[in-house]
Amino acid sequence: MRLVGIERHGTNLVEVADLSDDGKVTVVASLAEFWSDPAGHIARGGTEVLSGDAHEVRFVPPVLPGARVICIGLNYLKHVAEGSYRSEPLPEVPTLFARWSTSLTVDGDFIPVPSEEDGLDWEGEVMAWVGADLVDSTSDDALAAVIGYSTFNDITARRAQKVTSQWILGKNADRSGPVGPLVPAAEVGDLRDGLRITTRVNGNTVQDARTDDMVYTVGDTLAYISRTFTVRRGDLLATGTPSGVGYSRTPPWLLHPGDEVEVEVDRLGTLRNTIVENSFRSKT
Repeated sequence: MRLVGIERHGTNLVEVADLSDDGKVTVVASLAEFWSDPAGHIARGGTEVLSGDAHEVRFVPPVLPGARVICIGLNYLKHVAEGSYRSEPLPEVPTLFARWSTSLTVDGDFIPVPSEEDGLDWEGEVMAWVGADLVDSTSDDALAAVIGYSTFNDITARRAQKVTSQWILGKNADRSGPVGPLVPAAEVGDLRDGLRITTRVNGNTVQDARTDDMVYTVGDTLAYISRTFTVRRGDLLATGTPSGVGYSRTPPWLLHPGDEVEVEVDRLGTLRNTIVENSFRSKT
């Protein structure tokens, strides 16, 4: 099962659908209905097969308007070592920052370079989707609440990110967060078993790591967050990127208009996006 968000032609209603490898779209539920009982809808599957093919719908992230996108920074030791934080001790708890859900987009979309950036940087990673509310949760219960995972690219505007110690501006450029289909957790297994993450730019491999190299696990991180605020059904957790990002290279290597960036994760699939000029920012 590969769950995506769709908008049918001529409507603004977002629905959750199962997208098959051959492009067949099977509607599961409306977005609100799906997130009212995500585990139940995944178990039941879809019933309405749309006529034609996937070109008759517009794909969007299957994300609730009020969902929080919580991101882990510095979650792979080699990534810490390559960046500007290598001289600092590793924090005992995860470094967290936020994305707005409006920064998310989908496979195949164009990613514009903001006007004050020399280019954009790639950060291939895994996104976890939360399917139940968490308050003062244990690590095991928090992990059990994850209903699925997606391939994610935390594309970053480095100049905006590095101007201050706060990262939010550089992590929320327009359409800078492409996320792949949601694959149910039962089909993915435990990230601690080590799924391979590979990022490629114009066919050249720039990141190659495994998820068992994470410092802070999904369960531990969600449990930690839940001791401060309620993690809600529909929230997302971006689990961090491994080493190989562009800004830490000599000379720095950034994404420019015309470049294609791919992130591939075992069992989750490949996410492909093309970088475009700033003039495309207002276009969908």
